[in-house]
Amino acid sequence: MELLFVYGTLQQPEVQTRIIGRLVNGTPDVLDGFFKSQIAMSDGVFPLVIPRHGHEVQGMVLEVTSAELERMDLYETSAYRRIRVPLRSGLESWVYA
Repeated sequence: MELLFVYGTLQQPEVQTRIIGRLVNGTPDVLDGFFKSQIAMSDGVFPLVIPRHGHEVQGMVLEVTSAELERMDLYETSAYRRIRVPLRSGLESWVYA
């Protein structure tokens, strides 16, 4: 299983169900050293995290399979990059930045 820190639309049950076919119960966590901003794309405005010392982003950690993570990669498009980050809980997780 893979851990994925989500802070935007991937927290929404309907989005999870549409992308991976199931609802994932997440665990609250915090991403330190990042700032939550927005990115405008052709189909709307979406959240984005940017490294910034002294800031934090509240979100959820989802436990997903490798195949589900690949489907989420397609959903996030090339506008985002998936990177590994440490979370406040001590877990290491993927995040889209």
